[in-house]
Amino acid sequence: MPPRHRTHLSLHLPRRSLKLGERTLVMGVLNVTPDSFSERGVYFDRRAAIARALEMEREGADLIDIGGESTRPGSLPVSPEEEIERTVPVIETLRSKGLRIPISIDTTKAAVAERALLVGAEIVNDVSGLRYDPALAAVVRKHRAAIVLMHIRGAPSTMQTIPPARQIIPSVRRGLLSSLQKALSAGIPKRRICLDPGIGFGKTLEQNFELIAHLHRLASLGFPLLVGPSRKSFLRKTLESSCGPLPMPGDALLQKQGLPVPEELLFGTAAAVTACILHGAHIVRVHDVRQMLPVVRIADQFLSL
Repeated sequence: MPPRHRTHLSLHLPRRSLKLGERTLVMGVLNVTPDSFSERGVYFDRRAAIARALEMEREGADLIDIGGESTRPGSLPVSPEEEIERTVPVIETLRSKGLRIPISIDTTKAAVAERALLVGAEIVNDVSGLRYDPALAAVVRKHRAAIVLMHIRGAPSTMQTIPPARQIIPSVRRGLLSSLQKALSAGIPKRRICLDPGIGFGKTLEQNFELIAHLHRLASLGFPLLVGPSRKSFLRKTLESSCGPLPMPGDALLQKQGLPVPEELLFGTAAAVTACILHGAHIVRVHDVRQMLPVVRIADQFLSL
């Protein structure tokens, strides 16, 4: 059973700390890539990306997560130089325009993290859990940044083709413990570490639901939990099994209706976000901040009883 009350923790950033557990924090997603699975490259245009980040702050986001490399299934890595060119000017401009909330740089590369942290990012969101670039931990430590250690099986190019884990909860727990050991051994303090079970990253449809339902078993590790179910394919596939095929982002019908994604997928995301919160998530990572904020606030009320 999930905990009746979420553990109150804090996450220390270079210039502030975040109180976690009193309410759920909302992390807005900003993919500045041409091949994002969920946004179809809408924010690859720099001006559009900056405008969207400022809009998400107005909508109530507590953090913004900016990524310059797609991690969709089958995606291939880009060079650090290309990733820097996509993300760093956006971060720099947002700070010059007065964005107040913390910025997270979604990267696995030390060179990208270094540049992003120098211009105003405060968190490194590493989907590899310190498995890809051995120099990344030292960059995080040097800048006194926070780090999100995510669990992934394989790599984005292979994660949906490798054999599934037999027992997903022990597998994720072992992987996160390995990432934690790397971080702590590199001198990153415990108070600067957050964990992410990696919904959709090398897990089957059923295992994603299982992970959310058993988040409390990962919360027992004693670190804040960030979970990102937003618009994920396990939700789409579940909905399509009963609703039929759903339009993809950028579809003409969606544009005519003024929707970012099918209404069914927004409702599915809302249900998953609620479940994440009730099972112990401290931060939820979402694309649709305005639509998810009421969901988060209502779910929080159940934890306050």
